[in-house]
Order: sequence, then structure tokens, then C-alpha cells
Amino acid sequence: MNPLRTICLMMGVLALACAGSSGPRPMGMHYSRNSIKNSMKPTNWMSMSVLQSLPSLKDIKLRDLESMSTVEGAELMHRLYHLAQASQALEPSFAPKPSEIPAFLITPDNQKIDFKLSELPTIAKQYPHFGEQEVTAFITGLPSKFECVKDATRKIVQAYQQRYNRDSESSVHSYAAYDNEKRQRNNEEDKYSASASSYAKNYSNKPTGCLIVINFGDTISDFEQYVTLDTEKVGKDIGHILAKVLEENGDMQDNFHLIGSNAGANIAGAAGRQYTHETSHQLRRITGLDPVKTFAKNPEELTGLARGDAEFVDIIHTTANSMGTATRSGNVDFFPNGPNEAVEGADNIIDSSMLAVRYFAESVVPGNERNFPAVGAESIEEYKSQSGDGRHLYMGINTPFDAEGDYMLQVNTKSPYGRSTPAPKQKNQRHHNSFISHKSWKMTSQDYE
Repeated sequence: MNPLRTICLMMGVLALACAGSSGPRPMGMHYSRNSIKNSMKPTNWMSMSVLQSLPSLKDIKLRDLESMSTVEGAELMHRLYHLAQASQALEPSFAPKPSEIPAFLITPDNQKIDFKLSELPTIAKQYPHFGEQEVTAFITGLPSKFECVKDATRKIVQAYQQRYNRDSESSVHSYAAYDNEKRQRNNEEDKYSASASSYAKNYSNKPTGCLIVINFGDTISDFEQYVTLDTEKVGKDIGHILAKVLEENGDMQDNFHLIGSNAGANIAGAAGRQYTHETSHQLRRITGLDPVKTFAKNPEELTGLARGDAEFVDIIHTTANSMGTATRSGNVDFFPNGPNEAVEGADNIIDSSMLAVRYFAESVVPGNERNFPAVGAESIEEYKSQSGDGRHLYMGINTPFDAEGDYMLQVNTKSPYGRSTPAPKQKNQRHHNSFISHKSWKMTSQDYE
């Protein structure tokens, strides 16, 4: 029998146990909070023989999630997650070293430099003016063997090329060429010197920033590694590296934006906390693109992405009730089409998670900053009935840094995903300005009133 079918059948009774789970209740879910801790012991609702018959994590494939419907994928993830929390059998053990994590830098003159994450401080030193303008770092959380993951990463790279290289007609097409580029250098000096020289030569074009892609997702080879990921260890390593880079580029702190997708969003939160621990300063902004459930965690440590990990934390939830989490955890949380297993138009929960990346990428493209108007509301029903509190702003790159609370919006099922036209004002409108937008790293909504 298919191991996924087996685990679904064996764990069917888990739905009853989940009804008694404690902790914050996700939006759209209806769990009771009145159970006692012992009721979550697996042996209270499964016999030892049933527990022993469950397939190992090695029998479950990430690829299976791609072939399952959104409902099937959501059910599987819920059951696995609650079993993991009840049994506490999973330990956070998968933590690749920075020297094992691939990364690349897209320079303001459209060059792509491949390196390992541990080499980032050296890379930054090679480029004059690094950090004087915007620097964005994007952490992937799933392997690019998924076509939807690879395509979403491509979209965000293209979007930032257009944002940072508006005078370059070829920038939008250059990432595909980078995929086929093979750089072979005889030593570390040769590896960086040619690119640095070209960068200095072309700096007169006054580029506006650069993008760093930390391709952590490609270190994950199977489902077991995904659910035993030590986000705290990986995040601390990344935070330490960012502290070293930003220490040597003092002007960079207010211009740095850290973005994480899927498990990469949880890593970004840990990186932000480590950066603060080492520097006594906060990163300016962290954006979480569909943060996901943390299966393996140390109960004594804070895990995942949360408000306070940076000066401003904004989150887009697209698998709130399946792979991701509906927990309100940022300064501002956006729920396209409301909290659900997946966003309408997605083929599966992996695809839906990547839609958060696509939405944000669309907002980054010059001219699209106001493509995603959102309204303050605690449910999609409240949003549709216009009975919310009247707060209006934009999801994506233009979210203002003083935004707070939960926001709902509707999106299209195909690109362009944003509906562009501002949503109707709420009945009890509080603000005289309609939609506020973010024009500068240091501006807030007051700058537009």
C-alpha cells in the first residue's frame, strides 16, 4: 500500500486528538483549548502496534506532496505535525554548514556570482560601494527540483533586476542565461577579481542595489531532512554571517531587507534574532513568504518568524491551514483570499506556498507596487462584507513600516495576481487617506498624510 495512504489511515484518529491541542488557535481552525497535556500522548489514542506500524520518514517523499490535491496534502501535513508535537519524537538535527549552502549574488550591473554562504563576507569586500544602496537577501526553503520553486525564485530574481537595473533592457531575461553559466576559477583571487573589476567599471551607471539569493532549499534532499530541519542553528549561522557583513558596511543596516520563503522564512526569523544578539541592533525589515510549521524544535527555544525579529516583520500566508501556519506572528499578516489550505489556482500545497513568492515578486517590479490593495479584517467574510475596521494599505514591497494587524485581500488565479484597483472603503473608515504606500526604507504612513 502507498505509505502516504497507510499513514493517513493509521492516523485518522488523530483528528480527534487535535481537537484538544493547546496553544494559539490558527485562523479558520476550530480546536478546543480545554484538554490536558497527557491527552496528547500518542499511546492514549493509538495502540503501540499501530504506532510501530507507521512508515518511517524515509518512506515519505517531498515529491508526493506535489502529486496530492491541496486537501490531501493539507490533511497529511496536519496529521504528521500533530503526531510530531504529541510524541516529541523529532529532534532538530538537519543543519547544513554555511560552507555547504549555495548562494549567488546579482550585482547592480547584472552579473551573477556563485559562491558558498560562508564566502559572503569575502564577496562583499570585493565590491566597492557594497551596501551603500539597497541590499536584499532571499532565503529559499524548498529544493529547486520542484519546477514551481525554481520558477518562483526566477520570478523574484527578475523582479529585483528590474527594480535595481531599470535602465537595463535585458535584465528581465538574464536569469535564464545565468542558470546555464559555469564559472571555473583556479583560485579564490581569480574567482572574485574579474567581477569586482567589472563592477567598479560600471558603477558610474548608478545602480540602486543588489540581490543575494541564499539557496538553502537545495540542501534539502528528502522529507526527513525537511521535518527535522534545525531552523535555529541554520538561522544563527546566517545571522552571524550577516553581522560580519553589515559590521564592515555601516551604511548597509538601514538598507538591508531579509526575505525568507517557506522554511526559509523560519530561518530568517532566527537569523534576525542572532543578528540582534551579536550587534545589539535589529535588522530593518524581514519579510516572511508563507512561514511553515516547525516539526522538530527545542521546546526551550523560540522558533520560527515572529514580531520583534526585526524592526518590521511582514508576512504573507498562502498555505495557512496546511503546510504553513495561520498564527498571527508579524507586525502585519496578510491572508490572500483569506486563511485556507491553499490559494485558489494552486495545483498543490507546494505550488500554493510558492505563490507568496510570486505575489511579492510582482509587487517588486516597478509600476506594480500598488497591485495588492488590502483591508484590515480578521476573516475573509469580514473583508467581503466591508465590516472591518477600515485600515487600507498595500501588500508587498510597499507595505508601510508602521502597519499592524491582519489584512485580507483577493487575488487573481493567474498572473498578474494583483487586482490593482483599490478595494472599496470600509463602512467605519478610520483614515482620510485611501491606500498608503511605502516609498522609502524609513517612511511610514504618516509621510503620506
